Amino acid sequence: MIRTGEQYRESIRDGREVYIDGKRVEDVTRHPMLKPLVDIRARIYDMAHDPATQETMTYQDEGGERHAIALKLPHSQDDWHDKRRATDAVLDDVGGIVTRVGDETIGEMWSLYDGQDVLNEVDPRFSSNIRRHIQRAIELDPFHVSANTDPKGDRSKRPQDQDPDMLLRVVKETDAGIVVRGAKYETAAAYANQAFTKPTIANWGEAEYSDYAVGFVCDLGSPNLKMICRTGFAGRGSIDDYPLSNRFDEVDALVIFDDVLIPWENVLFYRHTRAAQFIRATLHRYSAFAFVQRNLKLADAMIGTALHNVRQTGLDGQQAVQEKLARLACYREGVNAHLSASIALAEPSPGGLLMPNQSLLYTGRVLACSQLHEMIHITRELCGGQICVTPNAADFANPATAPWLDKFYSVNEHWVADDRRRLLAYARDLLNSDYAGHRLTFQLFAQSPPFAHLQAVYRNFDFAGPLDFVRRAAGLSARVKGQ
Repeated sequence: MIRTGEQYRESIRDGREVYIDGKRVEDVTRHPMLKPLVDIRARIYDMAHDPATQETMTYQDEGGERHAIALKLPHSQDDWHDKRRATDAVLDDVGGIVTRVGDETIGEMWSLYDGQDVLNEVDPRFSSNIRRHIQRAIELDPFHVSANTDPKGDRSKRPQDQDPDMLLRVVKETDAGIVVRGAKYETAAAYANQAFTKPTIANWGEAEYSDYAVGFVCDLGSPNLKMICRTGFAGRGSIDDYPLSNRFDEVDALVIFDDVLIPWENVLFYRHTRAAQFIRATLHRYSAFAFVQRNLKLADAMIGTALHNVRQTGLDGQQAVQEKLARLACYREGVNAHLSASIALAEPSPGGLLMPNQSLLYTGRVLACSQLHEMIHITRELCGGQICVTPNAADFANPATAPWLDKFYSVNEHWVADDRRRLLAYARDLLNSDYAGHRLTFQLFAQSPPFAHLQAVYRNFDFAGPLDFVRRAAGLSARVKGQ
């Protein structure tokens, strides 16, 4: 059943072992660096009950029970349109961009749903486990995240030739389940309910890697699980000066598996290198849509910030400024076109679901990620140097300095100093702050590295059409057709 925000908060007060800045966190729902995102996730749950947003956020099953749109298995184009609207509703409601809140990570489970035949090669229980976990997610509405990246250690060596725990591995089998040891980096783990934990990119061609070829759903309140979080950006400055850092920082953690028991019913594949290869190849078959949708919203934030600034300063009539705004608009609409077309030309998946057109989705991801840093810099140019030299809000309030700042930051009767300061603070946090730099680098973590993006395009683009066109146009021999 659909949870409330308070039910979610209570579910993560489970005694989990979480550390930040050298201290153990007593209550993850109250820690100043975790609370902002806990509150946002709670708001997402409450939006399912709010009359103003309930129809956008939920659907009713045949029995009349309400479930989250984000967790619904996609069978039609309407399902994808509904998911897109629900995500936009969340981002608009909270007034910022959050990535690891569940709608993007559940798609990785759907990729396993498509791979049930592969899972059945080893043990039919694995196939039934994935179906049961997907149904459980729909019915119980947990906050579900994803664990992928390991510390890895010396990548020139095999895990067996160094400390073998550098990649998460199975160390024991018991009647109750498997025991795993190692570590994973997980965003939002400290305040989520469960994580789909899966193998990192590795050479799965050798039999000895089988102990590392494991995937499972981990209860993040499990015994022997420790979470060591990076320090958060919330609290480093006032919310007036850093409105994004203090509200939208999604804290990452190194999650230590110190001989953690994973019950057999939570194991999705084990000692199966082909299953590991399959999930690595199809991991973002669905979830890439939600990630790229965030880039679209980020483009809106950049366009709005830049346009407000040039209108405040009276530069919006200059051709050079208009050209830069047009480049931002082209980026935005390019991302939008790929998302829209991937739904319009959606294709059946091997498991009977409807997946976004894979070629369009993955090429859209390459566009969104490869040009993002350029779009950020164009926005910086349009905002000008004041975003890096403007004093903090306290100086605008100090009687000794306020008159001078009011004088020099008031543009005209329509744009007074306070509005000017607010826009510049927002722009600085969006483009220049530690938080902004973290979010840009996060693209290499959350959406996988650029080489993986291009590999996904290579695997999913239909090369047959161009090959056949040139074969016929150039009068090549018919035997070339199959090459």
